[in-house]
Amino acid sequence: MQAHGFSKPLLKVEKLTKFFGPNQALNEVSFELFPGEVLAIVGESGSGKSTLLNCINSNIDFDKGQVHFQSQALGSVNMGELSEVNQRLIKRTEWGFVHQNARDGLIMNVSAGANIGERLMSLGHRHYGKIRATAIESLAEVEIDANRIDDLPLNFSGGMQQRLQIARNLVTHPRLILMDEPTSGLDVSVQAKLLDLLKRLTQNRGLAVLIVTHDLAVARLLADQMMVMQNGKVIESGLTDQILDDPQHPYSQLLVSSILQN
Repeated sequence: MQAHGFSKPLLKVEKLTKFFGPNQALNEVSFELFPGEVLAIVGESGSGKSTLLNCINSNIDFDKGQVHFQSQALGSVNMGELSEVNQRLIKRTEWGFVHQNARDGLIMNVSAGANIGERLMSLGHRHYGKIRATAIESLAEVEIDANRIDDLPLNFSGGMQQRLQIARNLVTHPRLILMDEPTSGLDVSVQAKLLDLLKRLTQNRGLAVLIVTHDLAVARLLADQMMVMQNGKVIESGLTDQILDDPQHPYSQLLVSSILQN
């Protein structure tokens, strides 16, 4: 399926399969994600959605399948066949990963500015003044005041920690962002502000985004496409509004009617 006029997907996942002992967590999951497209992966707890995201990002080894990416630096690559060095290069430049708990994506005992600067320094940036100026720009983009640049993330609220984690990811201008329940655990008003920010950033930057969420309202607001998972399998996929307004699979119908929602 073509999207946004692009003929080639930015990310192509083919028959991804993962076992934890005798239990099959992923069963031949396949999909394509195009530049500028937001794909939501939904399903109840244990459906395999976070496992899928972590396998794609190489946080977890998968048993079978392939993850292809159209890299600006390296061309068309199979992530599973890349050297660790090249894999790390792509994940630090062209990819971002936003964790459910911001503390998993931040260095909590260094300043907000150093959190952003660390990602730049890992790519060879060394000019302190330029790094600090870039960090201030990145903080502004996620609506964190420049006067907080020297504050520790420990002194930030949960919503601000999540904004800082997003700023840290975006500073290298990635083309693909993976998000694992980015609004989970935040109160409703903070969630709403963060969702508005995410929607604006994804649109302004033309990001391809893969977002795991149990919250169908989040999926409707952010995602063009949706994939419904159950027991490690994709049981329905298509346009977000189409699935939410007229789900075809019985499980999707239950999800939409909130019977399986926590």
